[in-house]
Amino acid sequence: MGLWDIELEVLQSGYKTVCGVDEAGRGPLAGPVCAAAVILPPGIEIKGLNDSKKLSEKKREELYAEITEKSLYYGIAFASVDEIEKLNILGATFLAMNRAISKLGIFPELALIDGNQSKGIDCNCRCIVGGDAKCASIAAASILAKVTRDRLMVEYDKEYPQYGFAKHKGYGTKAHKEALMRFGPCGIHRPSFLSKIFPEGSSWIRSLPAVSANSRPQNI
Repeated sequence: MGLWDIELEVLQSGYKTVCGVDEAGRGPLAGPVCAAAVILPPGIEIKGLNDSKKLSEKKREELYAEITEKSLYYGIAFASVDEIEKLNILGATFLAMNRAISKLGIFPELALIDGNQSKGIDCNCRCIVGGDAKCASIAAASILAKVTRDRLMVEYDKEYPQYGFAKHKGYGTKAHKEALMRFGPCGIHRPSFLSKIFPEGSSWIRSLPAVSANSRPQNI
């Protein structure tokens, strides 16, 4: 199956505006979740376009520039740590996706969503399991979301250098867990995620500082 097969079939069925939507950051112990929505010119060739997880950081950065230049419309948005805690990670992911879709500048007739759940999406949509490797616009969205979130985590690393966010981007690596045990959590850690991993640390999880206004990502 080619990367454009699904979208071209959808467009040929009568839809005129179709966007791809994906997220980055559902699994980390810290930081917001980021989503992107992209509408590409039908059939456009972007060399190397693929699931962001299969690409090097350098290649993702290169493709980010090309996607933002060549796309017809794109939107990128976050859901904050506070929102993850209030809504759970799935609800926050849908919130970020809806925000990204709303930033397209045009309301899509159909959104192709990576994954198998879309009940929280506020427009007509279709799930594509493994869509970031099967569908051009979803692959493009995965790259925009991943690069944007990684850049934010590098900025957070300057504020909280003891955790190594620039390297692991908030994921639960051995080094990150060791830093948590040494320093405790900071204002961008997700308490509900930490309590599952460190139940014995409940006392310092309860003391997690509130996320400050400057720590909340702005929807871009």
